[in-house]
Amino acid sequence: MVHPEYQYLNLLQEALDHGFRKVDRDHGVASYSLFGRQIRFDLSQGFPVLTTKRVYWKGVLHELYWFMSGQSNIKYLVDNNVHIWDDYPFKIYKIKNDELRITNNLTKEEFVEKIRTDRIFAEKWGNLPRIYGEMWRRWPCKSYIRDLQGKPTRTKRTIDQLAWVIQEIKDDPNAHNLIVNSWNPEYLYRMALEEETSYFPICHNMFQVNIIDGKLSLQLYQRSADLFLGVPFNIASYALLTIILAKIAGYQPGEFIHTFGDVHIYENHLEAVKEQLLRKPRPFPTIKFSHSFETIDEFKQEYVVLDNYNPYPPIKAELVVSGGYFKK
Repeated sequence: MVHPEYQYLNLLQEALDHGFRKVDRDHGVASYSLFGRQIRFDLSQGFPVLTTKRVYWKGVLHELYWFMSGQSNIKYLVDNNVHIWDDYPFKIYKIKNDELRITNNLTKEEFVEKIRTDRIFAEKWGNLPRIYGEMWRRWPCKSYIRDLQGKPTRTKRTIDQLAWVIQEIKDDPNAHNLIVNSWNPEYLYRMALEEETSYFPICHNMFQVNIIDGKLSLQLYQRSADLFLGVPFNIASYALLTIILAKIAGYQPGEFIHTFGDVHIYENHLEAVKEQLLRKPRPFPTIKFSHSFETIDEFKQEYVVLDNYNPYPPIKAELVVSGGYFKK
């Protein structure tokens, strides 16, 4: 059998050899893009966390819990010493201060430390509105009711998409509609009113769950994918989500299917990619749980145990903070 990790490595090689060069208008960094690809992992054959470089497992666990618990403020991550989301709130902080002509901005390090130590500052600047956790568990609705005089009043109704999917699986395992969506054009790019934009570019924008032959599978559609830094994280995160949902719903895990729109290597990652492609995959690890849980809200990240993970050392590269609202 060919090791399943070669699906990812072959995609790296294809983008390296045949990717179309694009330059992002927001930050000017070039990328080499392919469009419309898919990789898939049978979760009975091991847990697909890459072995040709160490994946930041602590970050995967805390981020997925952050999403699943419906949180949208990075303070939870900062308090747990996970800094994969620091750049976007810091970017918003600088944009807002530039608009107010405030010049004595904090450095990124000072900003993160203030998020950690100052609750009021964290409430103001640490929140990323309409990010994945909020959209999964608290999708914002603009619903109205009328009072006795017929006057419409805005309600604070939200939709818990993830809880709905789990209940729908239990009620109708043959359903074709088990979708969780994070893409709301009302708040994205120049479709949004400037004062309502989320600034953050939703990248892994929807997933669908399906039950086939007693197994729960999940397919992710990712409209934009940083192949070297982001995709290894996304594979591990959504494969783990598949296993968690299967356990809660009472099924065996089936496949994690990762479908891409624009999948790319950034120009400043090329040498790191070449280094990774010299490595031969090792056996995948396995996942088990140290505690039982029956609902989403009972799940905790510390219940997950990753067994026999033996990767090559990490390969570092700089995150490209791209996308979101672009103001001419």
